[in-house]
This record gives sequence, C-alpha cells and structure tokens, in this order.
Amino acid sequence: MAKSPAKKQTRKSIGRYVDAEARGRVTKRRPVGSDHSPQWYGWLLLDLLAFGMLVILFNYLLVLPGAASPWYLVLGLVSMFSGFYLATRYR
Repeated sequence: MAKSPAKKQTRKSIGRYVDAEARGRVTKRRPVGSDHSPQWYGWLLLDLLAFGMLVILFNYLLVLPGAASPWYLVLGLVSMFSGFYLATRYR
C-alpha cells in the first residue's frame, strides 16, 4: 500500500486551541486619549445640577422675584435632569 503524499503542516483554523488572532476574535485597541470627555463637560454638568438645586431652594425661600411660582420649579427640575443626563454620558 502506497502512502499518500505528505500534507503540509498548517496552523489550525478551527477547534478549541486556535489562536484568537486566527479566529478574528481580538478587539483592536483604541488610542488612549480618544474616549475622554472635554474638560468643560464636567463643569457644565456640575453647574446645571447646582443651578437647578439653587433655583428650587430660592423658590421655596421666596427669594426669587414674584411669588413662589411653579415655573421656577420646572426650570430647576429641567436643569437638574439635564445635569443627570450629562452625568450618564461623562467619560
């Protein structure tokens, strides 16, 4: 019986012990400084939260012009929710 021609020894392309690069399962690295928020972003976030808190506080202390108005409450809540939304996007 004749032997079949010798097969070339190639790297495994399927199976359990295959390199991650060979399977294409490696995530490419991102540049280090590309995923940070700008410096002003954090300050804007804190300013919106503080502004909303102060508007609501001053509304209930009757410091703002006019009587206690629900529109001041709306302004304070909208600015605080905007600050919380920005906080979820901060990197």
